[in-house]
Amino acid sequence: MHMARSTLLLTLFLLLCGLTGGLQATETRQPTHEFSLDNGLKVIVREDHRAPVVVSQLWYRVGSSYEPPGRTGMSHALEHMMFKGSERLAPGQASRLLSSLGAQENAFTGRDYTAYYQILSRDQLAIALELEAERMHGLTLPEDEFLREMEVIKEERRLRVDDNPNSLAYERFLTQAYMASPYAQPVIGWMHDLDRLTVDDLRAWYRQHYQPSNAILVIVGDVQVDEVRELAERYFGPLADAPTTSPKPPLELPGGSERSLTLHLPVQMPSLLLGFNVPGLSTAEHTWEAHALRLLEAVLDGGYSARLPSHLERDQAIATSASASYDGFVRGDTLFLLSGLPNQSRDVDLEQLEQALWQQIDELKQTPPSQEELNRVQAQMTAELVYAQDSISHQANQIGMLESIGLPWTLLDEDIAALEAITPEQISEVARRYLMPERLTRAHILPVATEEKR
Repeated sequence: MHMARSTLLLTLFLLLCGLTGGLQATETRQPTHEFSLDNGLKVIVREDHRAPVVVSQLWYRVGSSYEPPGRTGMSHALEHMMFKGSERLAPGQASRLLSSLGAQENAFTGRDYTAYYQILSRDQLAIALELEAERMHGLTLPEDEFLREMEVIKEERRLRVDDNPNSLAYERFLTQAYMASPYAQPVIGWMHDLDRLTVDDLRAWYRQHYQPSNAILVIVGDVQVDEVRELAERYFGPLADAPTTSPKPPLELPGGSERSLTLHLPVQMPSLLLGFNVPGLSTAEHTWEAHALRLLEAVLDGGYSARLPSHLERDQAIATSASASYDGFVRGDTLFLLSGLPNQSRDVDLEQLEQALWQQIDELKQTPPSQEELNRVQAQMTAELVYAQDSISHQANQIGMLESIGLPWTLLDEDIAALEAITPEQISEVARRYLMPERLTRAHILPVATEEKR
């Protein structure tokens, strides 16, 4: 609640002041330095001296979209094994050491990257870098630890996906929405692939991708670039590099057919999911298209006064919830998503809900949003971007994510100006160009029919 109020106040402030994009971008910019070691490791250092804390992140350009069919889940399984021992550290020893120092650590795997991070006192940065350098080339991958961890991962899949109807529905939806792209594969992997995964599969995956030239070290916090350079050279400099060839960005078919699937699952109420194949920032023919799609999402679903909540939920009471979603910061083509729950108390069905969503799309195709509406949405997104800079972890996440998907971190400093340059007509243009039936995958998620109680 506190965050929402702060964002609202900042939005009002920006609206009243009418700050320009260039001024905002300059005022939020932190001193940021970039250099590479001889072995190819890229290092990005952002100074933020507001607290004596630093976040250290090591990103590898590998994730589920890199995996060949039949061996899904390797990147995520390897992330788990990175905590299970190396040449100089027993399983779990690094985590115990960091915990004893009061540091936070974790890791995450996505479609385009795998990342490891520590948040710790600025004077403990050397420990984090020494541990990460040890894991980059010294992982032991013992088979007994692998077999134990695979059972943990399978149970994670059961809890998060197989026994979670909404997650299961979305996973199956993606297999239809991505016709030609490995983004159809789940990050955690298919269960039958997890059953067949071997420790030798992971050892080969580790040797192929965990190389200095395939990694980005991101340091944000109370540091100076010279001290980071010295530490990076000390711990990562001696590591040999075996360059890997990154696969090409995942591209999707531009259209071709309208797809529909019906899922009967143990959900409480029916729901609708619509996904349109659209470009991301990396694959858009013109970068403005991705920024216009971001603003189109915000016009539809950017807060209380956006079109979906105001029209479909409150005015017409067609939906109990309706939302839009678009993530353009990916390595390949992506999806523009619309979803909703029909208002069953008014006997609205999924077809009527979809018709209402199409009505909102068609209105935007025919009539661009007013400049006033666009200004409000742009100010709101600017406020969120500025507010997020308070977190050193968020800053590091944005830098590492951009670099991992093949885009320069400097786009962060240009993001507000890029959003403010979009015109109302450009928002209508991307709606006309991309939100069309031949790019559509539709999912009806229906409650499983149960026997009536006598």
